[in-house]
Amino acid sequence: MPRLTDGQRDAALALAHHLADAAREETLAHFRSPGLGADSKLNEGFDPVTIADRAAEERMRAILAAQRPQDAVLGEETGASEGTSGLTWVLDPIDGTRGYLSGTPTWGVLIALSDRDGPFLGIIDQPYIGERFVGAPGLARMTGPRGAVTLKTRPARPMAEAIVFTTFPEVGTPEDGAAFRRVSRAARLTRYGMDCYAYALLAAGQIDLVIEAGLQPYDIQAPIAVIEAAGGIVTDWQGGPAHMGGRALAAANPAIHAEALALLNA
Repeated sequence: MPRLTDGQRDAALALAHHLADAAREETLAHFRSPGLGADSKLNEGFDPVTIADRAAEERMRAILAAQRPQDAVLGEETGASEGTSGLTWVLDPIDGTRGYLSGTPTWGVLIALSDRDGPFLGIIDQPYIGERFVGAPGLARMTGPRGAVTLKTRPARPMAEAIVFTTFPEVGTPEDGAAFRRVSRAARLTRYGMDCYAYALLAAGQIDLVIEAGLQPYDIQAPIAVIEAAGGIVTDWQGGPAHMGGRALAAANPAIHAEALALLNA
């Protein structure tokens, strides 16, 4: 399946923005609302889902059903639906529901368009602060309160000067955590808990690395498209494709990627 022509890309981008606008409306309707509750998807532990997660995905799916019924859809809340076009819309209506429940503006809406080789168009949208990060062939742009800027990842610098992010301090399994700490000890600064906004910061040239484990495809496909469009690289911890989830290493440039990969596998 070939990737899109310029005209098809522009149409897909317009639709992706439409989806993001709809999800922005649904998520903001409930954000920081008194009494906002959540169900847990787990019998043990806490993996929250809110009315806003469900409403945002439902709204995006309704738009796709009306405008692109031939495309497949994979969403966090409703799962997978088949298509005939060879293209799949990958949706995470709220990446960072724990942050959403806490009132922090670090969650986001993730939208990706992928084919069998992985994602090639993506949006990371932070509705509350009004920032939208977009990546597609020939396009890497962020729009926000200060207007529009081109996204460009940070140039190479030594690991000793690097800033690294992950969401959870434990990262994944004990072995995953030990590998992450090898990178963290070598870096200048480690920060936690930003969910998808960390990937947006990497695409914007603010940080050097995001290292995660235990991801689902809908967690990583939009960040891959945005970061790669901005000049970065995203792989698994062995240097292979990361778009199906699991472990992910997002890096601002090939040099810092190679340093992190070596430390993860030391």
